[in-house]
Amino acid sequence: MKVILLKDEKKLGKKGDIVEISEGYARNYVLPKKIGAEATARNLNDLKLQKAHEAKVAQEQLDAARALAERLESKQVVVKIRAGEGGRTFGSVSSKEIAAACKEQHGLDVDKKKIQLQENLKSFGTVEVMVKLHAQVSAKLMVKVEEA
Repeated sequence: MKVILLKDEKKLGKKGDIVEISEGYARNYVLPKKIGAEATARNLNDLKLQKAHEAKVAQEQLDAARALAERLESKQVVVKIRAGEGGRTFGSVSSKEIAAACKEQHGLDVDKKKIQLQENLKSFGTVEVMVKLHAQVSAKLMVKVEEA
């Protein structure tokens, strides 16, 4: 019996896969626990439409990430921190502060979790920071750290 999996199942496969299983296993385990649905023409068509929709949404997210990456590449964000004697900084600049400065200065929403800092910025100057917007898209953002 052919079954479309509705959930990931360790022994059978991933959600959306069409698998061939015995009729007893399907009737007694897979169908009652709503792990899968019988592979009828209607269910196969629904699956096809669902996969097409998911592909369209994924492409839209990729396009949006690429557009945001282009806008980020051309921008420079200025972040100010306090300094003490001899030009030493008090504290550091974190990804949260960089994301807030991006929003404030350029109106760009960047998630702080997507800003990749090896460590917080503790010195003055201009630094190139990587922003991973999508699995396939990353951008370089120039961050200028100045004395407040």
